[in-house]
Amino acid sequence: MRILPKYATEAGENAILVSSHIDTVFSGEGAGDCSSCVAVMLELARGISQWAHGFKHAVIFLFNTGEEEGLNGAHSFITQVLTKRCLLHPWSDTVRMAIDLEAMGIGGKSTIFQAGPNPWAIENFAAVAKYPSAQIVAQDLFSSGAIKSATDFQIYKEVAGLSGLDFAFLDDTAVYHTKNDKLKLLKPGSLQHLGENMLAFLLQAAASSHLPLGKAEEQDGNSSRDAAIYFDILGTYIVVFRQRLANMFYNSTIMQSLLIWVTSIMMGGSSALISLALSSLSIILMWISSIAFAAVAAFCLPLVSASPVPYVSNPWLVVGLFGVPALLGAFIGQHLGYLILRRYLSAVYSTRYRDLSSSVQADIAKLDSERWLFKAGLIQWLLLLILGNYYKIGSTYLALVWLVSPAFAYGLLEATLSPARLPKPLKTLTLVIGLSFPFLLSSGMIIRLTSIMVGSTVRLERNPGSNPEWIGNIVVAILIAAIVCLTLVYLLSYIHISGAKVPIIIITSILFGLSICSVVGFLQAFTEDTARAVNVVHVVDTTGKHGGKQEPDSYVSLFSTTPGNLIKEAEKIGKKMVCGKDKMPDFVSFSVNYSCWIDEDVLAGWDKSDIPAIHVERDMMDENRITEISLDTKFSTRWTLGINMEEIEDFQLKDVGESEELIPLGGKTIVDGWHIIQFSGGKKAPTKFSLTLSWINEKHGPMTRNEGSRGERPLLKLRTDVDRLTPQTQDVLTKLPPWCSLFGKSTSPHTLAFLSSLPIVF
Repeated sequence: MRILPKYATEAGENAILVSSHIDTVFSGEGAGDCSSCVAVMLELARGISQWAHGFKHAVIFLFNTGEEEGLNGAHSFITQVLTKRCLLHPWSDTVRMAIDLEAMGIGGKSTIFQAGPNPWAIENFAAVAKYPSAQIVAQDLFSSGAIKSATDFQIYKEVAGLSGLDFAFLDDTAVYHTKNDKLKLLKPGSLQHLGENMLAFLLQAAASSHLPLGKAEEQDGNSSRDAAIYFDILGTYIVVFRQRLANMFYNSTIMQSLLIWVTSIMMGGSSALISLALSSLSIILMWISSIAFAAVAAFCLPLVSASPVPYVSNPWLVVGLFGVPALLGAFIGQHLGYLILRRYLSAVYSTRYRDLSSSVQADIAKLDSERWLFKAGLIQWLLLLILGNYYKIGSTYLALVWLVSPAFAYGLLEATLSPARLPKPLKTLTLVIGLSFPFLLSSGMIIRLTSIMVGSTVRLERNPGSNPEWIGNIVVAILIAAIVCLTLVYLLSYIHISGAKVPIIIITSILFGLSICSVVGFLQAFTEDTARAVNVVHVVDTTGKHGGKQEPDSYVSLFSTTPGNLIKEAEKIGKKMVCGKDKMPDFVSFSVNYSCWIDEDVLAGWDKSDIPAIHVERDMMDENRITEISLDTKFSTRWTLGINMEEIEDFQLKDVGESEELIPLGGKTIVDGWHIIQFSGGKKAPTKFSLTLSWINEKHGPMTRNEGSRGERPLLKLRTDVDRLTPQTQDVLTKLPPWCSLFGKSTSPHTLAFLSSLPIVF
């Protein structure tokens, strides 16, 4: 749908694209992901249509399908050229900016987590947004691959070369792609938040005379020095500045800091240099001890809890389970460094101040050690600032804030230019002034980041059963330990000469004990509204059926992307369900290494005519070996094919019915020796294909090698999905515990899956 001024048709030559998707995964209602986005788009269209007479640019609303199956709708809108089936959409070439609306949860603020490359969009959003929420930290995590996901914005940015904004709801990420992505849990205020911000932005952008008209790579603002750094303060204000200005701030701060440190060490002599080294050692010990304590708690948690991740439905538990051990470890590690530093300074002062009593010398050593530990926190953030500035990381502004604010407070209230002046206790006011702004700026981001990480443990395992049960806890524990060490380093320096050491140890131990009792005693890891992610699939495995001598292996499989065994769930289901590693289906895009299954009464609901066919039509050996294979996926229009690239150099895939080339020769990616094709189509999609394989040309070609030299890897492996419930699958789903939910994504099989393969020696 396109909105533009009635009497200014030239506005249609340059358009702002607002995009979201109307499809959802088979396992969820899609209220958050992304019916909420579509509802906002419809209301936006109604709203801006009242103001379009003043627009200088058109606004296009694009409602995509196929997003969950691989961003297909957005890709088609941008790239489809004239074929027998479709034309390039006449509006696609007019798009100058793309705004994508997404959801990775079902509420909270709609946050900008990707912006650019041109900073125009984020700068104009900041100028007019009523309730801004934006964090470049999320963009850094997303672009680094730490968050394994993709949105339509990737297509607009990387394929079309457009700039723009990517919004997402990020609260309650544990419900993402599960049954709990439902209207009951959707917060109306979240939609209002996104809508008011977007309405203000679109009215501003569509009426602007300065909309960037070129592709991102053609725009002056595409250089890395003009990239935007952005963050919000308590959802009320948003700060945006460009990388070139950030470079000035960072370089100036680094140079001044290094100058101050060099001057200080030159004035203090060798004792100052050694004190700096020992205080830096305390930072290293703090990190090691904090991570170690939190990791031990994470490792032991599955041993005492019914679930390896008992905190999913109660995210605040991570404070007691991991935050408390991390804090205790950080204190112990830093205290060990403090004792080493104090011992050295005692020796220094015993010779420097011989006229003072030994007790006074000891007190001076304690006070100076406290100061050095505080200054070591500055060193920690200075190093992070240098690294972030070197690699041009957007979230480096956090290092600047956590360095400059405490340094300013220390310089204002504590520092002295006279090395002969005896140290005094650090003032509480120094801590208050130094940390108020950093905590104000960072606290919301830290809470949201931790919440996202906790919610993501529900779908942590790409290959169910392939990792130790404690691996998810380790990830969360390390994150929390890092937060503790980064944000509490200044506070901890105040404790070592105070009387708070013993109370802190006692209180943290009690909190940890209460948290353990909570997960062992009465708090449930999962609830009906925060469910464990599982899949129930009727598997018909014909991978061992070569030559027609073996019957297909049919069974209903239950597996989970959430860490932990499925014994409790299997007991609830009953029906002689067996759990273990005896049946490990390879679903091509992933494999299952632990599952529960039923293999009785599983012949109903499917027929041998449903089994996909893989036939070798021709196998020719000339200078190069060429094999032509026919694929018939029968009733399935959603399938995944793996091609063994240790044997195959290149391949071509064609649709037999239309004689259309779907995948040309050249440009193949390889992951773990495989090239994976995922196909998803509608009811009229093709089901018969021709696959031409070009083998790797070796001195002793593949035809001359015996089967034993090929290993156990097949030449092809195929999974076809059918959206059909067999009687046994229906029965299992009916008895599935309420704390479980089917989980869907582009690689997840439907409730009926056929597995086939072709061996290397056929």
